[in-house]
Amino acid sequence: MRITSKGQITIPQQVRRALGLEPGDEVDIIIDDGVARIIPVQGPVGRGKRIVESMLGKGDVSLSTDEIMALTRGE
Repeated sequence: MRITSKGQITIPQQVRRALGLEPGDEVDIIIDDGVARIIPVQGPVGRGKRIVESMLGKGDVSLSTDEIMALTRGE
């Protein structure tokens, strides 16, 4: 890996997969005895929370939760 003039590196895909990292996730870099470790700041729960927060208030259905649940149950 090379460091860009801005101090950036690209985390290889195999490392991102192994850590479960997705675009927008945050990581910490911890230096321990001359070794840098990449630690995910937020796991899947944090990512899911961001997704839910981005969707809040976006619905345009005028049904209540009970009405939607009745539809999903085939009532």
